[in-house]
Amino acid sequence: MKLFPSIPWAVAAEGAVLVVVWKYLGGSGWPRRTSGARRELLRGQVVPTQVFAWAWIAGGLALVSLAGMWIVLVQLTGAGGNPTLAFLTGNPAIVVALLIGMASLVSPLTEEAAFRGYGQVLLERRFSPVVAVGISSLFFALYHGPTQGFAVSKLAFYFAVGVVFGTIAYMTRSTLPAIPVHIAGDLLFFTVIWPHDAGRLLVWVHGADFMFWLHVAQMVVFGGLSVLAFTKLRRAMGFAPTPTTLKTHSRRQA
Repeated sequence: MKLFPSIPWAVAAEGAVLVVVWKYLGGSGWPRRTSGARRELLRGQVVPTQVFAWAWIAGGLALVSLAGMWIVLVQLTGAGGNPTLAFLTGNPAIVVALLIGMASLVSPLTEEAAFRGYGQVLLERRFSPVVAVGISSLFFALYHGPTQGFAVSKLAFYFAVGVVFGTIAYMTRSTLPAIPVHIAGDLLFFTVIWPHDAGRLLVWVHGADFMFWLHVAQMVVFGGLSVLAFTKLRRAMGFAPTPTTLKTHSRRQA
C-alpha cells in the first residue's frame, strides 16, 4: 500500500507464498526423505462429506457462541480488539476488500498448519487428546498476545477458539474442516466485531442492558448447540476412514 496504494499487488504475491508453503508443509518439494513426515504432520487430508458437514456445523455454531463471548468480555473488561479497518480508510473499496480477504486466508492456513497440524500432531503422539488440545490451545492464545494484548479475557477467548479448532482437527484427523470456519471467523471479526468494540459500553459503568444479556444468551445457547453438533461429528467419524487408511490414501495420491 505504501508503494502502489491503488494496486493490491501484495495480495497476489501473498497468495503465491501461501500455496507454496502449504504444499511444502504437506510433503511437496525437497528433501523428499521428509515428505512423508511433513504430510503426516500437516494432516491436510480430505475427509468424507458427512464429516466435513458436521465439522462445519459444530464449528459454525461455536463461532456464533464465541462472537457473543467476545462482546460480553469486552463489555466486562473494556479490552476490545484492534481497529482493523481504521488504517484502510480512504483507500479504494476493491483494495480494502482484497486485503481483508487475503488477511482472512493467511491466518487460517498458517495457524491451522502450525497449531492444529504440526504442533498438535506432535503433542498427540506424546499426550492424551485432551492434554494435546489444551497445550496447543494455550500456545495459540499466547501467540495472539503481541498483536491483541495479553489481557486475561483475550487469552481466555483465544484459548477457547483453539479448543474448538483443535477438537475439530482431532476428531476429523484433518486440518481441512476447520479452515472454512476459521476464514468465516476472521471475516466476521475484521468487518463486524472489532470495528465496533470502541463503542461498547462497560457493564460496571453503564449497567447491563438488554443487548448485553442477549449476547450472554447467544454465548450459552449456541455453545450448547455446538456441543451437540460435536457429538454428531463424533458419531459421523464412525463412518470415516481410520488414520491408517487416510495415510495410505494420501501416499497413493502422492
